[in-house]
Amino acid sequence: MNTAFNNQLQAIQDSMVAMAGDVTKAIDQSVDALKRRDLRLAHQVMADDARINKQRYDIENKCTELNTAQHLSPADFQLMVAILNTIIELERIGDYADGNAKIVVMIGDEPPLKPLIDIPRMSDITIDMVNKAMQAFISRDVELARQVISMDNIVDGLFDQVFRELLTFMMMDSKSINRATRLIWVGHNLERAADRATNICERVVFMVTGRGEEIGGSKY
Repeated sequence: MNTAFNNQLQAIQDSMVAMAGDVTKAIDQSVDALKRRDLRLAHQVMADDARINKQRYDIENKCTELNTAQHLSPADFQLMVAILNTIIELERIGDYADGNAKIVVMIGDEPPLKPLIDIPRMSDITIDMVNKAMQAFISRDVELARQVISMDNIVDGLFDQVFRELLTFMMMDSKSINRATRLIWVGHNLERAADRATNICERVVFMVTGRGEEIGGSKY
């Protein structure tokens, strides 16, 4: 029975990692679609969001079934709670990618306002944060979790830079307001995705140490 339980628990964690992979792919593709004005790719990201949502609920159902069938130890119960919280964060990150894909569709074939430099950097760092957050979760690595949390400051700084630069464009030319505003939305979605990765890492710290800490100033 214990072996079967452990196998089921491992399968749930494997599903969570697979979900994270789909989420980071969605982030990457949404920004790639923005850079290349690829409406077909943007629509694909939007369609794939339904699968990410389904993954969340499938994992929730598996957790519920396992919790009902087994008398969980305190450690196993805490792990289950951490998994449930993490898949919510992942699903929200997927929503941000979906939001950016929708912005790409809104932009359509409008000429670029400026070369995209900081937004792709934000995307790359955010993807790295999500990947490392999952590594920290699986290995229960508090030090790695704290490293990921510190990376959030870099994303915040890039977003501030994007915001200031685009605000300057809007002040100089009112005709650029719509295009600049949409890029600000993209940057904001990436900044929020990084916050969600931070939340996952704070959950890892709590799961391992038993101490709740708002290390990165979590935003919900």
